[in-house]
Amino acid sequence: MGETYENKLAAWPEWPAAQRQQAEQLLEDALSGLQGKIIVLDDDPTGVQTVHGVSVYTDWSLETMLAGFRETNRIFFILTNSRGLVASETTAVHRDIAEHAAAASKQLGMPYLIVSRGDSTLRGHYPLETEVLRQTIESVSDTRYDGEVILPYFREGGRLTIDNTHYVKDGDRLVPAGETEFAKDRTFGYASSDLGEWVEEKSGGAYRAADTTFITLERLRALDLDTIVGQLMGVQHFNKVVVNATEDADVRVFAAALIRAIGAGKQFLFRTAASFTKIIGGVSDRPLLSAHELLKDQPDGGGLIIVGSHVKKTTAQLEALQQLSGMQCIEFNVHLVMDTAAFEAETTRVIAETENLLAEGKTVTVYTKRERLDLGDGRQEDELKQSIRISDAVTSIVQRLQRRPRYLIAKGGITSSDIGTRGLSVQRATVAGQIRPGIPVWLTGSESKFPGLPYIIFPGNVGEVDTLKATVEQLDAYLS
Repeated sequence: MGETYENKLAAWPEWPAAQRQQAEQLLEDALSGLQGKIIVLDDDPTGVQTVHGVSVYTDWSLETMLAGFRETNRIFFILTNSRGLVASETTAVHRDIAEHAAAASKQLGMPYLIVSRGDSTLRGHYPLETEVLRQTIESVSDTRYDGEVILPYFREGGRLTIDNTHYVKDGDRLVPAGETEFAKDRTFGYASSDLGEWVEEKSGGAYRAADTTFITLERLRALDLDTIVGQLMGVQHFNKVVVNATEDADVRVFAAALIRAIGAGKQFLFRTAASFTKIIGGVSDRPLLSAHELLKDQPDGGGLIIVGSHVKKTTAQLEALQQLSGMQCIEFNVHLVMDTAAFEAETTRVIAETENLLAEGKTVTVYTKRERLDLGDGRQEDELKQSIRISDAVTSIVQRLQRRPRYLIAKGGITSSDIGTRGLSVQRATVAGQIRPGIPVWLTGSESKFPGLPYIIFPGNVGEVDTLKATVEQLDAYLS
C-alpha cells in the first residue's frame, strides 16, 4: 500500500539552498505589506505544533477577540475543540466566532484573515465550519469571499500533497490519505485522496472537483508568482484552491502569491494544517525545547502522561512507553461508561492511584482501554456523545488532582483540549515551542489550576513508535 517515501519524492527533491532563500525573501517582502490580524481557529490544541511565542485563547467572547486583535503579534489562536463537538455545537461556536471577529474588526478598524486549522489527515467538520464562517461574516459585514484555500500539508507529521493527492507517511511509505485508518474514522471518514475529489465528496457535490483551482508543484518550484496570482484572481463563487506542497518553501511561495492577490482585493477563507499558520503568521524557526528550559523552575516530583487517543500509532507508542523502567501505568476501563455507578467508581479509583503515585515522586501514565467503544452501525452520533462522557471523566483526573506534576503530557487532540480547558482551567496560554517536531508545549497562564506548568500536547497521529517514550525519557532524565 503506497509508494516508498524516497520513490515518491524522487521527482520533487529538496529545494536547492539558493532557491529556498529566494522563497524566503519573496515571503518576507509580501508579509511586509499584509495588513491586519490572523485568527487561527484550532479544532484541537495540536494546531500550534509549528509556532512559538503566540497566544492561545480558550474562549471566543468579544472581549477575548478584542484582546487578540490588540496584541502586537500578527497571529493568535482560538481553541474551539470542534472535533470533539457534534455538528449543531460546532455550528453555534463558529457563528459566535464569526460575529465577534467581524465586530472586533469594525470596532478597531483592523482587517483580518480567518484560518480554520484542521487535521492534516483530513478529519473534522468540513465543509461545515468554513461554510458557517463564510455565511455569518457575509451576513454581518461587507466582506464577500471569493474562495477557500485547502492546504493540509504538514511536513513534520509526514503529510504531503503531490499531484493534487494528499499522502500520509507511514514508516517508509507514503500512503494516499483515503487508504489510511484516518479515512475510516466513524465520525469524519472519507474515501477520496485526490483533494479536488475530496472537496466534492465532503460537500456532497456542492463544490466540484472540476471547478477547483490547483496550485501545482511545477509552478511553485518555478517561482512563477505571476501565474499563481492569476489563478487566484480567477477564483469565484467560494470555489476551492488546492495547494500542493512537499516542504515549507512551497508554502512560502504560495503565501507570497496569495498576499498579492489579497492586496488586489480577493478574499479567501482557509482550511489548512499547521504549516500554513506558521508561514502566513511570519513566525520564525526556533530550536526544539530542552528539558532544562521546561523544567528548571518546576517543583520536584514525577510527571503525568494521559493517553486518550485510539489511533494505531498512539497504541504502538503507548506500548513502547510501558517498557520504560519504573514507569507506573494505570488502565482506565472506559467501557464502563454505559454503567453510571460503575464508571464513577472506576474514575475515582484511577484518580486515587494517580494521586498516590505522584505523591511518591513517580511518573505515571494513565491510559484509556485500547479497544474502541463500538455501538454498531448508524450510531456515530451516539458514539460521539459517549466519547464526550469519557473525555469528561479523563478530564476529571486533572480537575480533582491535588498533587502538581512536574509536567503533563496529553496524548490525542480531544483529550489534550479538554484537559487544557477544563482540567487545567486555562483561559490563555503561551506556546513555548515544540519538544519534538510537531509536538507543542503550552505554558499555562496564571489563572490556571497549575500556573506555569509545561503542558505537552502530543497529537495522536504524530511521531514514530518510540517518540513518546523518548520524550518522557528526556524529561525524566532531567528529574534525576
